[in-house]
Amino acid sequence: MLIIPAIDLKDGQCVRLKQGLMEDATVFNNSPAAQAKTWLDQGARRLHLVDLNGAFAGKPVNDGAVQSILDVVDGRIPVQLGGGIRDLDTIERYLDLGISYVIIGTAAVKTPGFLQDACTAFPGHIIVGLDAKDGKVAVDGWSKITGHDVIDLAQKFEHYGVESIIYTDIGRDGMLSGINVEATQKLAQALKIPVIASGGLTNMADITALCAVEEDGVTGVIAGRAIYDGSLDLGAAQAEADRFAKDAGLGAER
Repeated sequence: MLIIPAIDLKDGQCVRLKQGLMEDATVFNNSPAAQAKTWLDQGARRLHLVDLNGAFAGKPVNDGAVQSILDVVDGRIPVQLGGGIRDLDTIERYLDLGISYVIIGTAAVKTPGFLQDACTAFPGHIIVGLDAKDGKVAVDGWSKITGHDVIDLAQKFEHYGVESIIYTDIGRDGMLSGINVEATQKLAQALKIPVIASGGLTNMADITALCAVEEDGVTGVIAGRAIYDGSLDLGAAQAEADRFAKDAGLGAER
């Protein structure tokens, strides 16, 4: 199980939002590159970047900050990135820069043909971010709840060839209210591709609960506010996940 630190980018800074609200942002670091180095030094094995401005604008905005993070990482660990990715040219440019996985969210739901083309053009590099509330998918920066069932859509996208699904319970994101393990497990059981949990990670109890369902296909979790405010130690969390995997015979690397 990977504990994946999130670096959310807004106006060139590293921030955290509560429930996706741009007006409710807390700045944690003026230098995203310095923040990336912090997580690297603490043992991160993958980074999760979100261009928040890009997500709302529908096109990349924080390219300078993204490049600064990639310069620090220097290919040592994979970096995944989402926010405002709406065309194949943008995906190709990011992959050429050194991004390992591109995350498609709203565009996957609204224009599934684009997602299918992306999976065909860049196999193994496309992740879909599905944000949901009460089992229904949300789009446009969580401002609209659709009628799409999250499991039905995920199975459709799995057929397209996406590498994995990031599942976010938007009612919990940034609220330190605990991961929705039951819903995440249910989604993973319905798929053959990996599911990465997101939204509400709070403490070691969440890590333990997620490790218990790793065999169902929950292979990682996005860590946000909890590791920024210190209620969860990244290194200790990854060590616990590794210990659990070893005891279960799963292997530390997933």
